[in-house]
Amino acid sequence: MRIVPDRTVRRTTSASASPVSRRDVLRLGGGALAAAALAACTPGADAPSPTVTTTPTWTPPATPMRLPDGFVLGAATSAFQVEGSTTADGRGTSIWDTFAAQPGNVRGGATGDPAADHYRRWEQDVDLMADLGLGGYRFSVAWPRVQPTGSGAVNQAGVDFYRRLVDRLLERGIEPAVTLYHWDLPQPLQDRGGWAARDTASRFADYAAVVVDALPDVTGPWLTINEPKTTAYVGYGSGYHAPGVRDVDQMVAAVHHQLLGHGLAVQALRASGASARVGIALNLQPVYPAGAGADDAAVRADAVENRLFLDPVLVGAYPDDAIGDRPGQIPADPAVLDALVREGDLATISAPLDVLAIQYYGVTGVDSGGQHVQLYPTSDAPWQQVHPEGLYETLVRVRDDYPDAPPFVITENGIPDRTPEGTTEDAERVAFLRAHLQQVARAVDDGVDVRAYYAWSLLDNVEWAEGLDQRWGLVHVDFASQERTPKASARWYADVVAQHAVPPG
Repeated sequence: MRIVPDRTVRRTTSASASPVSRRDVLRLGGGALAAAALAACTPGADAPSPTVTTTPTWTPPATPMRLPDGFVLGAATSAFQVEGSTTADGRGTSIWDTFAAQPGNVRGGATGDPAADHYRRWEQDVDLMADLGLGGYRFSVAWPRVQPTGSGAVNQAGVDFYRRLVDRLLERGIEPAVTLYHWDLPQPLQDRGGWAARDTASRFADYAAVVVDALPDVTGPWLTINEPKTTAYVGYGSGYHAPGVRDVDQMVAAVHHQLLGHGLAVQALRASGASARVGIALNLQPVYPAGAGADDAAVRADAVENRLFLDPVLVGAYPDDAIGDRPGQIPADPAVLDALVREGDLATISAPLDVLAIQYYGVTGVDSGGQHVQLYPTSDAPWQQVHPEGLYETLVRVRDDYPDAPPFVITENGIPDRTPEGTTEDAERVAFLRAHLQQVARAVDDGVDVRAYYAWSLLDNVEWAEGLDQRWGLVHVDFASQERTPKASARWYADVVAQHAVPPG
């Protein structure tokens, strides 16, 4: 079942960063690693002097960087974060509805209703995308809107909503990109164990068949699971996200059963006969050793952050260094994962894909004790260490380490506003998007097959446990009036789309 990875992480020269406890790392979730509790890591503060630069210093050219013909520039959302109307037209209850209803779970007491009211304002939002010239829109289907109990009867009103949305997108020349699962598990399935239960993987495949049957003309990308790492680590490990479980064995089970559900959904999508381009969305990040003796811990942390998901999906085996009692590992018995994996599971999980969706927000450092440390400045989301070169490094690394990997699409990349109220003059986001799109163009120039980039997010929305206090949108949403106002970043991005090139700074 297992492989011994031949991976190396390059060495740092010094350690001048503050540690974050493993508990805080799990609380804020795998790839979303926290430095928030540390006085030295307050939002906007200068980071400690970086101890590592794994990619050589790179200076962008003084001229625009063109993107390949056919490269899709779009934006992304997810159902729970934007739709609202959580009880309309037969929609069932999701784990996030249940979680948000419990006081103290979501900042400010925010829920998924009305969010950005996209369920009622979808036509306006599609027109907004067309005005920006977007070539693609990545959205997620709300499982409880299509199957209110997670299995059995289909809610036709929910199916019809997504059919209308897709039709309008196609009419406006915008390519739909469908995500089947973006964290809104139907509550009845959680009541039976959720992703810690193997049966949920089978129910997910049934649901995938329903959706693709309703939308057979969407040629892709079709993404099965969004960030299985975050669901497992933050939903079942730390309890900071729905369903609020704090159990490391359930966390490990959620890793495997989501990946199994992905594989079974791939089978269902293929069996439908639709011309879907199928993939999975993995949030990846470079892990840098911070200080003397940190190399081995960083390799193990890389297994936790990246290879525990890349290896089974792309080569059909789990890494042998992600789980255990050594610094940087998930603190569980490796036998827990061994017991979950049945004959044929890894062949199902590693079925060939048409695309691999990569979601990139930043990097992390790891010291010799396996603690995560801050190496680069953070955004207003204190877990987000901003280092654009890490995106280039991630794309090249996956290309080189997994030579049979399919073409890449970047399905999330963004930064929040500095204030909860938001702003329309978001120069920081413009700089962020420019720097990261330049790294994408750089990777393409170096032979990496990247086909699309979706900015996160189209609209200000409900940022999960942070409620309405973090605004990630290209478009400002007044949550009281639901008025949409494109930000400076939206205008800048529209220019990039029109020119099909990334301008210099």
